[in-house]
Amino acid sequence: MKEPTTPPQHWLSRNIFGMGMASLFADFCYEMANAVLPMFLISIGAGASALGLIEGIADAVSSFSKLGAGHYSDKMGKRKPIAVLGYFITAVSIAAYGFATNAWHLLIARCFGWLGRGVRAPVRDAMLTDSTPPEARGRAFGFHRAMDTIGAVIGPFVAYLFVDSFGYRSIFFVALIPGLLAVASFVFITKETSNLKRSRTAFWTNLKSLPREFRLFLLVMAVFGAGDFAHTLLIMRASQALQPVMDAHEAGRYAILFYTWHNIVYAAAAYPAGVLADKFGKKRMLLIGFACAAVMAVGFAVAAPTLVNFAVLFTLGGIFLGVTDGLERAVAADLLPQDIRATGFGVLATVDGFGDFVSSAMVGLLWTSFMPSAGFFYSAVLSVGACLALWGMRARRRGKL
Repeated sequence: MKEPTTPPQHWLSRNIFGMGMASLFADFCYEMANAVLPMFLISIGAGASALGLIEGIADAVSSFSKLGAGHYSDKMGKRKPIAVLGYFITAVSIAAYGFATNAWHLLIARCFGWLGRGVRAPVRDAMLTDSTPPEARGRAFGFHRAMDTIGAVIGPFVAYLFVDSFGYRSIFFVALIPGLLAVASFVFITKETSNLKRSRTAFWTNLKSLPREFRLFLLVMAVFGAGDFAHTLLIMRASQALQPVMDAHEAGRYAILFYTWHNIVYAAAAYPAGVLADKFGKKRMLLIGFACAAVMAVGFAVAAPTLVNFAVLFTLGGIFLGVTDGLERAVAADLLPQDIRATGFGVLATVDGFGDFVSSAMVGLLWTSFMPSAGFFYSAVLSVGACLALWGMRARRRGKL
């Protein structure tokens, strides 16, 4: 279906800015919590397998909510109210971490929060796409990821500054403030996109209407997602690996700093990756991101646990997230017709979420059952597989396969 033509417009509109600000505060909120979550889990007697399961199950819950929210948004012809609700749910749930006394309390709070993330994600992505001219989508998604990740830099750094004074639990309560600012940004800055038509077709009909190339892309992302574990496991890896040369508290502070640096790189890479993608091709840049993920995973498996090595590896992790996070959705935006766009984003998010469940749970399980390197090698193999699958998809489109 052809998209309706619109007059030329500058891509950095009020909506793009408002969604960027909402994501900045939202990431400030939950990355502040993420930075201390692994050490908090250790302090209440849990380890890598518990963290992997918590992250994995929460991502699975999130994935199913994304699927339903995307279709519901297309059906009612509304985006903004659903997104606002999702931001609010996430903010409140993260503050609830502070009341946890064992791992299952955190699991419940995490699942509730990731339900909110799942509700808002495909709806916001569809709203962002609807607000952007097609030729500038790489830049728009790159800008959004950059703003998102600026918040992801501020959050861990604030946690690092105050963890000694406040302790882990109080950090979770303080995180509620930026979470509510994210809600306010979406409410007061963004406007509902116009000319949205309600989808009259049933959910399964919409699924069947998804373009063939988008379905192939989903397979690629399924392979990559199955190895793309939650990066809170990197914090746990650094904090545990450094303990032979320093005490546990100091190792935890270094791990938070590495994660802050990881998010600085992520923020710095996101917008340039979008610009380069608009110029040289989104799928080509996505291939580079997948390759960086594979190299990072191998590095965490084999490199000696030194401060320099961790600095390099966390840098690679930031680069691959900066490249892949926005571009997978920019590629999807090009492949999806407008009338089922939110449904398509919901399906993509569901595939991502299911992959996150598998990857985080598997890496945590392999880590605990064998050794940390087993989980990281597993991730590297799947990242290489995703590279090959995406390369094959690009080659078929050029008529070479």
